[in-house]
Amino acid sequence: MVKEKSIRAQVKIQQMLFMLLAITLFFVLVGIFLIVIGFSGLKESAIELQEKNSLLLVTKLANSPEFSCGESFGSNKINCIDGDKIMMLKENSEKYKNFWGVSNIEIRKIYPETDGKKECTINNYPECNIMKIYSKESLGVDVSNFVTLCRKELSLGGGSYDKCEIAKMIVRYELE
Repeated sequence: MVKEKSIRAQVKIQQMLFMLLAITLFFVLVGIFLIVIGFSGLKESAIELQEKNSLLLVTKLANSPEFSCGESFGSNKINCIDGDKIMMLKENSEKYKNFWGVSNIEIRKIYPETDGKKECTINNYPECNIMKIYSKESLGVDVSNFVTLCRKELSLGGGSYDKCEIAKMIVRYELE
């Protein structure tokens, strides 16, 4: 009788051990499943955040003192680029090589349209439509945003007026 009780007790202990192992395994699997679900959108979130930061970078560059119109054209405009500043900056772009942390900065006039693609130089400005400020051949991601490209024009009466055009600022940053 004592032996029978001892065997029953051992069987009960084994049953309890198997139940504890099964419950522990179940909770481990549920935990792994929840972690996988939690991290599944992480890569997409990182890509979205990188794209948002890139667009903010373009806006930040357009509003930086080296590019912006400031109060030259009446009031402090957002995403307004001074074309005359850009041409001078283009001539001294080697000094700014590592300043912005990007591999390419380009501004393309969109409206009014011009025939063909003409890169701007001091000699043909403003009769051109592509201003390559800084360009380095590299792999990366191009991000763009619309900006206003303004400059001072001489009128027929001898005075000057503000001429603004629609442009697209394209910035390439290298992938890390």
